[in-house]
Formats: sequence, structure tokens, C-alpha cells
Amino acid sequence: MYIMALLTGLVGSLHCIGMCGPIAVALPLGKRNYGYKILGSLTYNLGRILTYGILGALFGLLGQGIEMAGLQQWASIGIGAIMILSVIFPALFKGKMKFEQLFFGYAGKLVGKFRQLFAISSLPSLFLIGLLNGLLPCGLVYVAVAGAINTNDTFFGIIYMVIFGLGTIPIMTAIPLIGNMIGRQIRKRFAKALSIFIVILGIIFILRGLSLGIPYLSPPAKMLVPHEKMMKPSTEKKSILNPGCCGG
Repeated sequence: MYIMALLTGLVGSLHCIGMCGPIAVALPLGKRNYGYKILGSLTYNLGRILTYGILGALFGLLGQGIEMAGLQQWASIGIGAIMILSVIFPALFKGKMKFEQLFFGYAGKLVGKFRQLFAISSLPSLFLIGLLNGLLPCGLVYVAVAGAINTNDTFFGIIYMVIFGLGTIPIMTAIPLIGNMIGRQIRKRFAKALSIFIVILGIIFILRGLSLGIPYLSPPAKMLVPHEKMMKPSTEKKSILNPGCCGG
């Protein structure tokens, strides 16, 4: 599970070159040496990972509630289907409509906050930029959040999202240093690779929900009913040892 989180961060961060890359390139690092730029970039990424951890706690708790309701299998199938549709839907409309467009108004408010922080060249401002950047609409983050839900636990949801965030650090740390050296054609190839990766993840989620009995990939569903049956013999045994409890 956590290997999947790391791979999502590593492979998916190629997507960040096109989406979050402009923000990383424009970080208020000033005309500083490479040592400060690396420190500033890491500070910015630390803010992102903290936000991801908070999201992991919230959605891990949601997954825990889904598990308690006995709906984890259906949730896994639904999440997988949404992942696949998130790739197919934009392709059908030739990129004219994207899932992130639903949140443009929300993103606009965050951009206003960004403008204030980009005017300040300091480590605290870089950290705050990272915190806010973690809240920007991003298909990659949605994929990671789906994984956090599937952990069915608050703590493990945090761990999942933090590992995902760590996976994005190599690319996101390098972007402020290399600037716009990566061409548009390479970015398009990265985007195609990410789409394939998301579809594969979606298929894995669906298989997990179907519980086909395939080791690791689609394990069998947990049987909760036998647990209740196991409680009955102990109750009967107790009544035999203490017949007075029955009024005899």
C-alpha cells in the first residue's frame, strides 16, 4: 500500500512540472546561492507535505467510517471507477473540460493569497506558500486522497499522504533550480504516462473491491458474521456453569 503511495508521488510528480511547476519556478527565492534555494525549496515542500498529512487524517477518518458501515468494497470500486473516468472524460472532450475546472472559483481565492506571499522573500512565506499549494485543485492529489480513504484509518491515512508527498519532493525540489528547461513535448509525454498510471491504479482499486481472492491484488473480503457466531458458545457455556442466572 505504501509502496503505491510512493510510486504515485514519484510518477505523478512529473505531472507537477506542468501544473504546479509555474508556482515552484516563481518562488520568492531572490538572487540567492544554490544552498539557500535548496533550503527554500525544501521549506516550501515541507508546507505541502503538512497539508497532505492533514488531508490524510481527514480522509483516513472518512475511510474508517466507510469500513465500519461495511461499505469499503463498494467505496473501493467507486473510487477506482472515478479514477478511470477522470482520464477518459477529458479525453472524450479533447481536453476542453477538466475536473479541476469545477474548483476554479476556489482556486482564485487561493491565488490571491499567493500574490501576497510571493512579495515576501523569507522561509516562513515559502512554508505558507507550500501549505496553500497543498490545497490547490489537483488530480494527482485526488488520486492520493483515494488511497488515504482506502487505508480505513486516520493514522495510516496520514502516513499514506506523507509518503506520497515525499515521493513528489525530488521533482518539486528540482523545478525551482532548473526553471523552464523542460520542453512542452516532454511535459506532454509525462502527462500521457500519468494518465496510464492513474488508469492502472483505478483498475487495482476496482479489483480490490471485487475481492476475487487474488493474493495482494484482490484479497477476499473480511467475514464479519462468523465473529458473532463465535460469541454464542461462550454465552451458552456461561449459562451452564451458572444456572442461577436463568432463574433456576
